[in-house]
Amino acid sequence: MTDQDPSFADARDELAEIVSRLETGELPLEESLALWQRAEALANICRDWLTRASERLSAVDEGFMGDSDAGTDAATNAGTYADDDD
Repeated sequence: MTDQDPSFADARDELAEIVSRLETGELPLEESLALWQRAEALANICRDWLTRASERLSAVDEGFMGDSDAGTDAATNAGTYADDDD
């Protein structure tokens, strides 16, 4: 992706608009081909956005799971120590 690429929402909206225009079947061949190429580029932009978002969520999830495991271990250990006092 480049700094000139549209946002995910803008790319998605433009892609949907292109699909609607292509589905009419009323466009000349050259215009249809140009729109198809633009649609491919927009689909790639959307895919890149989604891939990056998925990677970010995975990183957050891994961090959360690591913190969660540490909290569970601490709680388990705290319970063990409490039992030792009885």
